[in-house]
Amino acid sequence: MPTDCVPADSWASSEQTRRSMQANRSRDTGPELAVRQLLHMRGMRYRVDMRPDSSIRRKADIVFTRIKMAVFIDGCFWHGCPTHFTAPKAHAEYWQEKIGKNRRRDADANERLADAGWTALRFWEHEDPGDVADAIETEVKRARLSRS
Repeated sequence: MPTDCVPADSWASSEQTRRSMQANRSRDTGPELAVRQLLHMRGMRYRVDMRPDSSIRRKADIVFTRIKMAVFIDGCFWHGCPTHFTAPKAHAEYWQEKIGKNRRRDADANERLADAGWTALRFWEHEDPGDVADAIETEVKRARLSRS
């Protein structure tokens, strides 16, 4: 298939868009790796890219299983960051629906996790990794103290 030709059943407006979207990672993104490295350097141990609760079909980026804490580092585009999200002009209706669905799924995941006794922490990819690691460390310490 020529490189500028988009398959008829594709959602993409161009082959370049299609390749760009296919290259997006669902785990081990730059912001995730930066936060994980800082947490690890602080001696914190966690699980990566896992379902916190088997009854909930959502994966968290970082999971502290013993204290039931799930951390999500959300991408500004995919999760509709109020500061940085700009809706694409091409296929605007599709993207509005897609991002809205993602945001509803995030809220649903938070609610389901809370109902199952988990704490969900959400951060945006644009937040400073050091600040995110500080916030996570504070919450983990607080949760560990309350378990004692």
